[in-house]
Amino acid sequence: MSTDTPTATQGSTPATAPRRIGFIGLGIMGTPMAGHLADAGHTLFVHTRGQVPAALAGRAEVCTSAAEVTRHAEVVFLMVPDTPDVEKVLFGEHGVAEGLAGAGGGAGRTVVDCSSIDPIATQDFARRIAALGAGYVDAPVSGGEVGAKAASLTIMCGGDQAVFDGVLPLLKTMGKNVTRVGDAGAGQITKVANQIIVALNIAAVAEALVFASKAGADPARVRQALMGGFAASRILEVHGERMIHRSFAPGFRIALHQKDLNLAMQSARSLGVALPQTAGAAQLMNACAALGHGQADHAALVRALEAMAQHPVAPDAD
Repeated sequence: MSTDTPTATQGSTPATAPRRIGFIGLGIMGTPMAGHLADAGHTLFVHTRGQVPAALAGRAEVCTSAAEVTRHAEVVFLMVPDTPDVEKVLFGEHGVAEGLAGAGGGAGRTVVDCSSIDPIATQDFARRIAALGAGYVDAPVSGGEVGAKAASLTIMCGGDQAVFDGVLPLLKTMGKNVTRVGDAGAGQITKVANQIIVALNIAAVAEALVFASKAGADPARVRQALMGGFAASRILEVHGERMIHRSFAPGFRIALHQKDLNLAMQSARSLGVALPQTAGAAQLMNACAALGHGQADHAALVRALEAMAQHPVAPDAD
């Protein structure tokens, strides 16, 4: 990994000349992210597995494949669920690699993967795209649907410094905190670390609120009191409120966080690192999925603890 000083940026979006941008994967996160690129005046070419969302209707040219997107675009963004999905989009039939070849080679083009996937696979993908002459940046994001809509995402990047600098103005249209951590794969390593911290914090908040509620205290007042002390956190603020108000519509689904924690455990095994607390959080995520909550927001992790305690933090709405 690179030992260069990390390159971080914060603040408002800079002015940048309009570019031809591709975006593949228009889900909960991808749709608002692509929308910000369109808002910034860029020409947008999109492809997704389902219907193109109404939010992008008339604002993007719809393409029939990832290859077609790539033939049109200078920079191609990916925002898909998992490692096999990225590999298929990049190297499968009618994929990005085919588009690079059809465009006369990848020189002057860049692939930016905003998905959260395996860091080791990412390094391989970057080498294979570089062999086609194109640049590659892994740029997973944190901030959920709220951050995607507000263009306030944290974006953790890996890749060559010059390639990163070339796409930085585009990343700034979607995020407020954009950091190049190191070479290819470094962004994904950072995202796995992020997901470990988030999962453990959600589990801690859930345990505290289940304990307080079963002990007879008002969980809403407990949360309010804790927000003024050392236990205050963004997780307690946002996800604690979700647990109390039973608001589990997905900003980031349990199933996706399961995937990220599996990546953490797989990487830990290969590195010879013990992650005992992460393993516990992963099991709580697994329990939630087994209870039928895999598509709920990851704040629904509390439901596993509620099931074990036979006591909900608060009653579900009718």
